[in-house]
Amino acid sequence: MKRNRKLIAFMLFMSFLLPTLWAQHKTRPRRRPRRIKILNKTPHVIPEVQGKIKLDARLDDPLWKDALVMELEYEILPGENIKPPVKTIVYLAYNKTHLFVGFRAWDPNPEKIRARVTDRDSFDGDDLVQITLDTFNSYRRTYNFACNPHGVQKDFIFNQQGGGAQWDGIWGSNGRITDDGFIVEMSIPLTNLRFQRTNEDQIWSFDARRIYPRNVVHYLGLFPVDRNNICYMCQAERMKGFKGVKRGKNIELNPTFSAMLTQERENYLEGDFVEADKSTDPGLTVKWGFTPNMTLNATVNPDFSHVEADSAQLDINTQFAIDYPEKRPFFQDGASYFASRFRVLNTRSLAEPEWGAKLAGKEGKNSIGFFSVMDNITNLIFSGPYGSQSTSTSLDSLGTALRYRRDIGKSSTLGVVISDREGTDYYNRVAGIDGDLKFNTTDSFMFQFLTAQTRYPDQVAADFNQPNDRFNGSALDVSYSHNARNIDYSVQYQQISPTFRADLGYMPQAGFRHANGRVSYTWFKNPGHWYSWISTGVTYYHEIDFNDDLIVKGLSLFMDYSGPLQTALNIRGNFGKRSYMGRVFDNNQYFLTLGLHPSKTFSFFLETALGDQIDFVNGQAGTRLRLNPVVRFSPGKNITLMLDHMYEKLNVDAGHLYTANISNLRLVYQINRRTFIRGILQYINHKYNPENYSIPIYPQLKHLFTQFLFSYKINPRTVLFLGYSDDHYGFQFIPLTQTNRTFFLKIGYALAL
Repeated sequence: MKRNRKLIAFMLFMSFLLPTLWAQHKTRPRRRPRRIKILNKTPHVIPEVQGKIKLDARLDDPLWKDALVMELEYEILPGENIKPPVKTIVYLAYNKTHLFVGFRAWDPNPEKIRARVTDRDSFDGDDLVQITLDTFNSYRRTYNFACNPHGVQKDFIFNQQGGGAQWDGIWGSNGRITDDGFIVEMSIPLTNLRFQRTNEDQIWSFDARRIYPRNVVHYLGLFPVDRNNICYMCQAERMKGFKGVKRGKNIELNPTFSAMLTQERENYLEGDFVEADKSTDPGLTVKWGFTPNMTLNATVNPDFSHVEADSAQLDINTQFAIDYPEKRPFFQDGASYFASRFRVLNTRSLAEPEWGAKLAGKEGKNSIGFFSVMDNITNLIFSGPYGSQSTSTSLDSLGTALRYRRDIGKSSTLGVVISDREGTDYYNRVAGIDGDLKFNTTDSFMFQFLTAQTRYPDQVAADFNQPNDRFNGSALDVSYSHNARNIDYSVQYQQISPTFRADLGYMPQAGFRHANGRVSYTWFKNPGHWYSWISTGVTYYHEIDFNDDLIVKGLSLFMDYSGPLQTALNIRGNFGKRSYMGRVFDNNQYFLTLGLHPSKTFSFFLETALGDQIDFVNGQAGTRLRLNPVVRFSPGKNITLMLDHMYEKLNVDAGHLYTANISNLRLVYQINRRTFIRGILQYINHKYNPENYSIPIYPQLKHLFTQFLFSYKINPRTVLFLGYSDDHYGFQFIPLTQTNRTFFLKIGYALAL
């Protein structure tokens, strides 16, 4: 009854709110969607200069006197194309080998500048300046180079179809806080970029950004942004220049050497430590830009390892295989070329490669990505409508993927994806087409169709109840969306047949048909109000299996808020039904996510969930409470402490089922921009009630993982890592006991020819 009252109250609130939104929308001047049009802006001539700059963040080199100078005249968020609160100037020039970018950022209160000395790509929440380059003038893909006030680098590639992708270019930068703000200088080798194949002047689209985080986060730019236009770079400024520039030989040799020693106890929790693994591995990766736009990577005995420990994730009472982010440089480079709507390519599925080759780039309207990797371990996911199983085998397999896209019209694309994984008595082959079609400035249609053919080794098929011969499957995704300044809506249909597999991807669910529709309305306010923007709306979803039995259905009501103290708040309620093991359960859940960043030294994040949750192990109804607070504290510009804790408790009708606690503690002391010392502690403590389980289970599991790392990094591939890690395990009446320890060394060097 109490739950019904909550639902009724929530529904009454939304039944009042949504008509109010619609009435307000109807009173606004109506704007018909316009065809996507490239704004006819006069290109700014970027001067060619002689010499180079000294990266001292002073802007006193002679060449800056000849540079193109532009002011960031607009705040585009949260203010809508209003005068910015601070002044920012960007300087642009180039020679035959480098693009030079300078920023002078004024600040009336420089003591409030948010800037930490961190490892590259790790300064979220800081002040920053950024240059965005669309080198093909195609309005679909951009290079992005950013620095905080200390000159710490962040770079990524943004692709219209695949979103942002981390990318590690080798370029120079420096920054300095001054009495009236800060200065940043960048020197970007043109070998980092792919651009038009011509000996004449080129036209590039570009933007310069400044993020100014104070009570709210202000986004400043060069040009006004139309929020009723989904094509951002169609509105960008243009620069003209780069006549006759070449990428040179563009050959990079990256030799590596790694060594590892692992010791384990003889009898797991007892006995002395004995050597379990000792290895030294030299490796070589070669990167060759054989045209201005195409790059070939090849590697032998590769160092695919990463020194960043995966954050522990809650693996209790989960239906589907857990996904982990890709952190290995070989696969991160050019990752945006392989993105598609379905995650048919997920390189974390490649566990222990022996060698690899990769080709990525763009020629004219055509972009291509290709890789082939020999893997000594084959990870497999067996997908189903209600859950998935996974296994890791010692089977050698060759994984190959091809991704091709062609630009169509002003900002649309069509593409093809092919993947193949082959081993003894095993293969998985996937092929498909996809498209992203922009009809006008607000409306788009996206689709992808895939077909797959799979054969598992006989023993694997028997162990995991898979077909014992070749089998086929298919997957389909179609959606239509309207994204305008105030009102958004979308519809989507997706289906994946029960026998569809994508072993080079991450698609853990199969055998379902899913449909959803969503509508939302957003209010915006300029800075100084109690909110920057508020968005609220509703989503309806319905999912069935291929026998037309219900998987899940329901209504999701949500509200998002952004305001002072850099507050970000999301409230969501789901009301519906979910089935499992032939039973239909209530699926009423409440979620709250809160983020605060009130000062440059402190930020806080909290994720909560309360409501119905199925006990997937025993097939019974339950009630879940989840709390996930995250705190980051930076007492000085060189020290960062982060604590992330996950708490989850599940009760069933018979009483308590389990309580899970996962703590991640990270302490980093950044000696300078190149050097840091880091410690990571991950502690897991799970308590179970065996009386309420239908299978035998230990009452308690404890695990402590520690890692300590010294890092010296001149650039992303010229590095020295020294590290130590170990594991401790414990059970109900057994205290935490160290079971292993590992010492490791990695040296890498990037030699550009």
